[in-house]
Amino acid sequence: MSAAKSRPSPDHRPSTTGSARHLSVAPPLPEPLAVAVADSHTHLDMQDSTVEEALEKAAAVGVTTVVQVGCDVKGSQWAADIAEAYPNVHAAVALHPNEAPRIVHGDPDGWSRQGARGAGGDGALDEALAEIERLAALDWVKAVGETGLDDYRTGPEGRAAQERSFRAHIEIAKRRGKALVIHDREAHADVLRILREEGAPERTVFHCYSGDAEMAELCAKSGYFMSFAGNVTFKNAQPLRDALAVAPPELVLVETDAPFLTPAPYRGRPNAPYLIPVTVRAMAAVKGIAEETLAAAIADNTARAFDY
Repeated sequence: MSAAKSRPSPDHRPSTTGSARHLSVAPPLPEPLAVAVADSHTHLDMQDSTVEEALEKAAAVGVTTVVQVGCDVKGSQWAADIAEAYPNVHAAVALHPNEAPRIVHGDPDGWSRQGARGAGGDGALDEALAEIERLAALDWVKAVGETGLDDYRTGPEGRAAQERSFRAHIEIAKRRGKALVIHDREAHADVLRILREEGAPERTVFHCYSGDAEMAELCAKSGYFMSFAGNVTFKNAQPLRDALAVAPPELVLVETDAPFLTPAPYRGRPNAPYLIPVTVRAMAAVKGIAEETLAAAIADNTARAFDY
């Protein structure tokens, strides 16, 4: 089965520095990890390879499991189908925080992968949420996400739809006994507040953790998993490294968010699950522990977080 060829969501845009030709070249395979790990968050449907190719390259370097994440109804159905077909793929299903306002208020410019859409109102959001809950009931769907809040791309007019969708996803995760995968972009305080108000699911993952060390300590007290992506390697990401340094090893995950957030020194080029070892090695250096020690913890943590 081949990955769908669809243009990347504008909610995640890789850097475009350097020549276009250079940026289009996939980075080389890194040295394999001695201890196998999982990519806790990837978008195979947005990558320029088949599912088989992506999984084979990942396995060759010690990335033996991936969590395929949906961002809308169609993408969530695709994630569920792929997880059913491949035993080493697990699915997460949700409406991305920026998808909810587009459903309610419309998307006349066609920014999402679904093209231009008219306003559907609250009824359309309810229908989409019902589809997410239907998918969340499947055994091979291990999480509800990515959901949350995004104050970067959606303005104040979309906040009500975002928040209503986020609260609904929290309840779906709890009803179905699934992990909750959170997208938190420039909305830390409100995300934490809503989790307190609603009561977080037993297993909650902050995807592409973007808070500081103080927030990491708050997440640790609540038992939230923190998943670090390739941006932890960026020169300007010292606050992320400070957060990783204080995050308990038993709550740390790793992800690509591929094809986005490619780790240095390949920033701006296409990301894929096979590049996880680059990020793991950078993370081990930050925490001052052996690569094998961190990889073993990540493998155990990811299995606990997603209950597989």
